Amino acid sequence: MTATETRTGTYEAMFLVNQTAAAAFGECLEHINHLFERAEATVIAMKKWDERRLSYEMDKQKRGVYILAYFTCPTNMVAHLERDAVISDKIMRLMVTSAEHLTEEEIAAHDDRKGLETEAKFKAEQGDTADSAKSSTVRLGAPVQAAPAPKAEEAPAEESAPEADSDAPAAE
Repeated sequence: MTATETRTGTYEAMFLVNQTAAAAFGECLEHINHLFERAEATVIAMKKWDERRLSYEMDKQKRGVYILAYFTCPTNMVAHLERDAVISDKIMRLMVTSAEHLTEEEIAAHDDRKGLETEAKFKAEQGDTADSAKSSTVRLGAPVQAAPAPKAEEAPAEESAPEADSDAPAAE
């Protein structure tokens, strides 16, 4: 190997994405792909692994989305990928391990990028309908006053002491 050749390796990465970033799933996937581009990595397979409650609260988040990715990358750029993930506000954690022990067929079995795109489109459409429902309830001008609640019939004010019987002798 000459000095100009760079070593590349096959890696497995598990991204933990915070719930608020995962709400805009398409943007989240674009962000992860951008991190791979910056690290000069080529994605072989990617899929959503799970969405679950975290064991403990991290960055004030109680839930997270796990995204599993297999990629090839120059060995010296893995540290850059990890650094970019630490800096990112959308990614809470990243774990990168070597995937040299897996065959291409095993890695290809984990490829669900089409499913990720479908889910991103679905969540975007779902978000658009929720946004339009919220915007349809917006009204301009002064708030509408609710009709006042009907008052309970007021009983005539009487003395709290019972009236004395006119037949009974008065106590002296």
